[in-house]
Amino acid sequence: MREDFFYQKGDIRILNNDVFTTRAVSSGSVDLVITSPPYNVDIPYNSHNDRGSYEEYLAFSDQWMRRCHEWLKDDGRLCLNIPLDKNKGGQQSVGADLTTIAKNAGFSYHSTIIWNEGNISRRTAWGSWLSASAPYVIAPVELIVVLYKNSWKKTSGSRISDISRDEFMAWTNGLWTFNGERKTKIGHPAPFPVELPLRCMKLFSFIGDTVLDPFMGSGSTLVAASLCNRRGIGIEIDPRYCRIASERIEREAPLEKPDE
Repeated sequence: MREDFFYQKGDIRILNNDVFTTRAVSSGSVDLVITSPPYNVDIPYNSHNDRGSYEEYLAFSDQWMRRCHEWLKDDGRLCLNIPLDKNKGGQQSVGADLTTIAKNAGFSYHSTIIWNEGNISRRTAWGSWLSASAPYVIAPVELIVVLYKNSWKKTSGSRISDISRDEFMAWTNGLWTFNGERKTKIGHPAPFPVELPLRCMKLFSFIGDTVLDPFMGSGSTLVAASLCNRRGIGIEIDPRYCRIASERIEREAPLEKPDE
């Protein structure tokens, strides 16, 4: 079944569709999935209900992970940006639960990167102030869980890396510190910074590899793909976010440089 892309330029493509229904991605065609799925913390997305029960959220996560597993090559990888935990609607071990779901969906676990968001404060509640009665412990970090399909050693693709010595030394340390992205700057309620997918691409894929983001949002993954010579595919259900992403690509990572 043929599907038209919302945006297509060079090796960058945006598909305005649902991760569960699209037929535009072939099985075994993707080298690396990088995504930050909805967190189920009542973020006001245009086209997604982010306030279901935790059980519904886990079932939703299982379904989309199984689709991504199907799309990945045998040596394909998944970089999953998720919360460590959450306290909206009750404390939940989100990172541990989603990692378990990924393994049940067929993925193997490799490692977890801790992302320390330098400019993000989680200080919205302390629970029982200055009391052991019921304090809240809130960590201002997120996780990037690194998983793979069948084989961790990557043998497909160009086998050409573009990561520098200093980048490799710094990024193989599993504590990454850089700022999050501001919603008002991007026009999306939950953007992640381009730095996150850029590091994942250079560390876990080769030049020319196909990188997919099944919850593309504001397009950070595709901006990074354009900047570092990867083939990028973004799936996004909301047409407004597709427009934001295509405009960001043109503005932040133009494939054709304007005449001097």
